[in-house]
Amino acid sequence: MKIGDIAEQTGFTAHTIRYYERIGLLPFAPRDSTGQRVYDASILTWIEFLGRLKTTGMSIQEMLRYAGLRAQGEATEEARCELLAKHRDQVRLRVAELQACLLVLDNKIDGYANAQLRTEKCKTRSNAKRIRKVA
Repeated sequence: MKIGDIAEQTGFTAHTIRYYERIGLLPFAPRDSTGQRVYDASILTWIEFLGRLKTTGMSIQEMLRYAGLRAQGEATEEARCELLAKHRDQVRLRVAELQACLLVLDNKIDGYANAQLRTEKCKTRSNAKRIRKVA
């Protein structure tokens, strides 16, 4: 697969893929006869996992740490598990913070909706009074 194919399937830009390769998050891809990178399709799963880590706020340094442990094989499974468990705990805290923020936003929006209803009721009453006065 060419870098454009990888970018299209993962949502990462070609620049990000090259950067991840340069810093060691991705293995160096072999080049074809024209000098273009050629990736094995199996790299997609790893890139998608890196995307999840990035989305959940893991730093590049921590991703590099995880990738380094991964490259060392089975002997580092416990360390990788601990690293991911710690990150999961941070993600759960962030999700709880976001849920609390969402509740505040929902309450504020409900307040505006209720205010609009009150305003509409007032307008309706006011119009009804005007109609009675005219009649």
